[in-house]
Amino acid sequence: MDAFRKIDIDQYEEDVLLEEELYDADPRDPATVLTDTKSKVGAVRGSLSKGDIAGALNLVLDSPPYGPNVEEAKNLNLQTLVSILNSTKSTEIPAIVRALSPDAQDTLMKYLYKGMALPGWGDVSGSILLTWHEKLTEVAGTGCIVRVMTDRRTV
Repeated sequence: MDAFRKIDIDQYEEDVLLEEELYDADPRDPATVLTDTKSKVGAVRGSLSKGDIAGALNLVLDSPPYGPNVEEAKNLNLQTLVSILNSTKSTEIPAIVRALSPDAQDTLMKYLYKGMALPGWGDVSGSILLTWHEKLTEVAGTGCIVRVMTDRRTV
């Protein structure tokens, strides 16, 4: 009786949009993406040891991994970003966010939402993510949220 609900009617439609067609895939192969992300982790640790939080954040947000088959690189980049967020004082956040380019601000918002989507919010406390979200929204405005919600490239 419920068998009709399991039929994928999109398979018969000629004009169906597939997820792969909604955005251009990352031109790098998954192994290269993972290698690039691992090299970023070392550079971020070096920047954090020097106290350059803005530089470390720019490294993580520059050309993030996206697309299919790069989940390990995506998770590693998220963990690296979380370590930056955890090591930042709340009084420094507005200045750091203002120093970011608009594209980097949008990418940071994507990572904040990804962190909030994790069950139990992963390795970061909710107050840190919400504080960053608040400061980022104050600087970038609500347009940043809209751009992140409508962008098909997920981090």
